[in-house]
Amino acid sequence: MERVDIYSPNSRSNKRKISMTDPIIIVGGGQAAASLAIQLRDLGYAKPVMIIGEEAAPPYQRPPLSKKYLSGEWADDRLYLRTPEAWAASNITVRTGAKVSRIDPATKTVSLAGEKLRYGKLALATGAVSRPLPPQFVGLDQVYELRNLADVDRLRAAFHPGKRMAVIGGGFIGLETAAVAAKTGLKVTVIERAPRILERAVGAATSDHFRALHEGYGVRILESCGVNEVQTNDGTIALSLSNGETLEVDLVLVGIGVLPATALAEAAGIAVDNGIATDAYGRTSAPEIWAAGDCASFPYGKGRLRLESVQNAIDQAKAVAADMLGRGQPYHPYPWFWSDQYDAKLQISGLFNGFDQVITRKGRAGVAHWYFRDGRFVAVEAINEPAAFMTGRKLLEAGAALDAALMADESFDPRRCL
Repeated sequence: MERVDIYSPNSRSNKRKISMTDPIIIVGGGQAAASLAIQLRDLGYAKPVMIIGEEAAPPYQRPPLSKKYLSGEWADDRLYLRTPEAWAASNITVRTGAKVSRIDPATKTVSLAGEKLRYGKLALATGAVSRPLPPQFVGLDQVYELRNLADVDRLRAAFHPGKRMAVIGGGFIGLETAAVAAKTGLKVTVIERAPRILERAVGAATSDHFRALHEGYGVRILESCGVNEVQTNDGTIALSLSNGETLEVDLVLVGIGVLPATALAEAAGIAVDNGIATDAYGRTSAPEIWAAGDCASFPYGKGRLRLESVQNAIDQAKAVAADMLGRGQPYHPYPWFWSDQYDAKLQISGLFNGFDQVITRKGRAGVAHWYFRDGRFVAVEAINEPAAFMTGRKLLEAGAALDAALMADESFDPRRCL
């Protein structure tokens, strides 16, 4: 790869000479970055491609961190999306432990410690970062987060049967971690400020199902509850809760959600709107710069949408790769998500926001909640009902009409609408 030769904007010619060896650089080392690089090769792009990631590990899967990796079922190498040999065989350079400190769209360069690299085209796949810790938890050794491999390795060292654990936040990360902890033998309390767990992600019936599931495994769920004060004493933590209770624990996991990683883009003058703002093709406001994955927001309906999911990271990255090569089409996602807790697999297709009707149908092994808005099918939440999930997903992707009145009849098979 050619190193940088910066041309001054005050020189006689403001035209920079871009070598054909200037690579496509992808900033970020997660699912979107890996998918984008692989797709470039699959589409026949043969010129240099470089992934630059901050973590010491090569691109890896994040969903298993709070499940199979935390439980010890998987070793770290099972998380890796590709082996080092496979990356090399694809002629994709993967730089780990490297932090991009600055992007200069005018000179088409990225700055790392001690060097500048010039790009032909740039993709930002910077992902998301954990929300800042509440002030009362900052600097405490017994407080943990769960965002990357290093976080989980640190938490696993404290995971011992009989330990008392508080989970701050009743979202997917918090509940998945609580499930692993409970099965490991820890005494777990989940503290959720909202009126119900999973409030932003699922409907009330699904929240009720998972609350009962966790309580059946001995997990205590406190909703509409917050932490007012924190005190430490001989390695334990005392949490003064908003319900008047004092809860003593040995460790605390804070899982209060994430924010899009937009600092690099903002510093470079790139437009940000609930993430790095892109058009329908993944293009940012800066020329020759795209964005994909958890960090990016894109047009959706009458507004903008940002999705934190593996599916979106893969699909949007593929769309960006195609557009980089001049073959782009507008990105129209069909969102789907999943979560594994104990023996329950939750699969979601669509977005339930704004629904005005929900129909519950029991299956052989589980249950599915079908959501409608203004008579139109918009989402399904399936618990141990993969057939319902797949049917709902296909209906949404096909734009097929689904009559709510017919769905209320348990003898009706929604596959007839495909």
